[in-house]
Amino acid sequence: MANPHRGEIEAELDGRRFTLCLTLGALAELEGALGERDLLALAERFEKGRIASRDAIRIIGAGLRGAGSQISDEEVAAMRAGQGAAGYVAIVARLLAATFGAGDKGGEAAGGPNPPPAGS
Repeated sequence: MANPHRGEIEAELDGRRFTLCLTLGALAELEGALGERDLLALAERFEKGRIASRDAIRIIGAGLRGAGSQISDEEVAAMRAGQGAAGYVAIVARLLAATFGAGDKGGEAAGGPNPPPAGS
């Protein structure tokens, strides 16, 4: 089960449930693959909200590998998501929100404040 406090989400691809997480290593992979110079530039790119389908493949692939799945981008490209293209967009949006806290206050979109308040 995905732990939103660690930036993890669950997604269904090809009828199977997967956990995805953009770890620091996965983010470094994306910096290189997308030609961004640093983490801030990567976050700014995603903040603009314009993501090509090849970017979605790379983001989903990096998230799968960040969570421990040994799945290549080529395999991700062949996978199916429920609701077609909208399903892929939803996975990417949830993963980026869980990672960067996009548009929320302290990670609420990912299932609560991140990090959780002391004593919880």
